[in-house]
Amino acid sequence: MSTGAPIVIIGTGLSGYSLVREIRKQDKETPVLMITADDGFSYSKPMLSTGLTRGKEADQLAQATSADMVEQMGIELRTHTTITAIDTDAHELSIGDERLAYSKLVLAWGADVIRLAIPGDGQDKVYSINDLMDYRAFREALDGKKRVAIMGAGLIGCEFANDLRNGEFEVDVIAPSDTVMPGLLPPEAAQAVVDGLKGAGVRFHLETVVERISTQGDGVELALANGETLAADIVISAVGLRPRVELAKAAGLQVNRGILVNRALETSAPDVYALGDCAEVDGHVLLYVLPLMACARALAKTLVTERTEVKYGTMPVMVKTPCCPTAVCPPPQAAEGAWHIERDGNSVRALFKAPDGELLGFAVTGDYAVEKQALAKEVPPLHD
Repeated sequence: MSTGAPIVIIGTGLSGYSLVREIRKQDKETPVLMITADDGFSYSKPMLSTGLTRGKEADQLAQATSADMVEQMGIELRTHTTITAIDTDAHELSIGDERLAYSKLVLAWGADVIRLAIPGDGQDKVYSINDLMDYRAFREALDGKKRVAIMGAGLIGCEFANDLRNGEFEVDVIAPSDTVMPGLLPPEAAQAVVDGLKGAGVRFHLETVVERISTQGDGVELALANGETLAADIVISAVGLRPRVELAKAAGLQVNRGILVNRALETSAPDVYALGDCAEVDGHVLLYVLPLMACARALAKTLVTERTEVKYGTMPVMVKTPCCPTAVCPPPQAAEGAWHIERDGNSVRALFKAPDGELLGFAVTGDYAVEKQALAKEVPPLHD
């Protein structure tokens, strides 16, 4: 290993930049090199699904340019650069024929959107939005259009549906589930979100999928499995994310759903760490902001002072559907207990309680959403 090699962070999304900010709070001098396949602009990914509501164009969602980040953080930054291999024994990265030494390596390269192989000649009208560059291309394509079809009724699909309605677009949501966010919300809370979105003008086509996307004039026609056809100017595919593990696996790192790390964010190779959407931390893949920030704080300490394990605490997820404000703290997957539901219109208080009455999770919508912080204090932390 070369002496004086920098800490290298691959990825300049929320996890990568959050980490370097935490490092610089403690250490202004250690060389840090960041490498990204995109333009290196700093932005908050959760804000991409609220751009129309907030009246902001893509570039207005950027908090800093790559040049700004170099100056503010005192780092070296290489943009539009793709890592082709990792040699953990030599502590080196490959960028094509170039070899680059690292002292410690952090994989913060995120997750890939799941792309459906749908027949038809209209695929050029289908957009997946996973970063600011994707969002910029989507907003450019959206200019002058009115009808948007969204494939997927998860958190991102619902947030974009609400945002597009606030921008006065016609919106159709298509999903195979019988409700929205089925893995996140109990049915009563999910129905409140559906009703809120319907009240805002969103049209739902549930328990079906898109079988074909065909060009029709300047837009597309979507043929659904239930026999319906829909016309749209543009399509959003929001069917989920898959942690990026291929390069890590090729380098001999242990992977499962994500890159396997312990609570100190250490991979199976010395001096290699992972955090954010690509990481599976002590068995958990959590694609949300609060766990990401907790990981960034812990890993910064590990990299520049002393080995520190992440403590997750209780981390409610905020769903940005202003037509039906929603917060959820899902109970642990294997938890014993039952949901206790109160509903008043689109206001739902759903409490998941253990047999002894302990609160293990909750979902609150509408007027009850204001209770999220008080309820979060009652739920035991994921990691204490």
